Amino acid sequence: MLEVFQYDFMRNATIAGLLAAVACGIIGSYVVLKRMVFISGGISHASFGGIGLGYFLGINPVLGALIFTVISSIGMGLLTKKTRLPEDTVIGILWAMGMALGIIFIDLTPGYTPDLFSYLFGNILLVSFFDLIIMLALNLIIVSTILLLFKEFLAISFDEEFAKVRGLPTTYLYLIMLCLIALTVVILIKIVGIILVIALLTIPASIARQFTYNLKKMMFIAIFLGVIFSFGGLLFSYILDLASGATTILLSGLAFMISRGIFKLRYFIIK
Repeated sequence: MLEVFQYDFMRNATIAGLLAAVACGIIGSYVVLKRMVFISGGISHASFGGIGLGYFLGINPVLGALIFTVISSIGMGLLTKKTRLPEDTVIGILWAMGMALGIIFIDLTPGYTPDLFSYLFGNILLVSFFDLIIMLALNLIIVSTILLLFKEFLAISFDEEFAKVRGLPTTYLYLIMLCLIALTVVILIKIVGIILVIALLTIPASIARQFTYNLKKMMFIAIFLGVIFSFGGLLFSYILDLASGATTILLSGLAFMISRGIFKLRYFIIK
């Protein structure tokens, strides 16, 4: 089994899985606590516009996605906070516009886009050294920001109105949190793809939440689960010759159902 790691692409995939697990465990915990799953899905799908823009400009599509996703997340946040439009309406519109722009940019790009499928559904085996550098840099930004604003994020996650009364700049904190979600989405694109990002962003944190109410413990458990799911999905996909992103998500979903059963059983025994 260990002989598969003699290949560079397997070593890159392993490192990518570890970096993705860290981002998912930290940001996914906030997404689950603050019930931001839908807006996270909107950000991830809007990132397709950045993928298309990257192809059109002849730059790395991940860099295009990074710029486009951060701008989209800020736009969604401002529109939901500063206008009377329903949140789901804003997210749905920007979600669709991002996907549409991506298709148009790709149509305008001459030539053939050989790895476009991997951006939609993920292929961890195609992660390059440059992708790892980007993922590491984004992880450092995410971890540094969380360490700096942990208490503030904790406050707006549990009671945003009370935090506002206490004088915290809740709107700015909310926008920063959305930007961190955008960075996490970019990290996950090459792992599970735009379509499946939302699952890996929420499943580990959802499982962790069933067993602890402490946010720090929840993050560490979610990171650990993310590592297990990423490595497990990678190995199963390699052995069974299956799509890596889909295999990872199926493994995560199965683990969630098992954990839910254990949680209910434990509750029944205690009761």
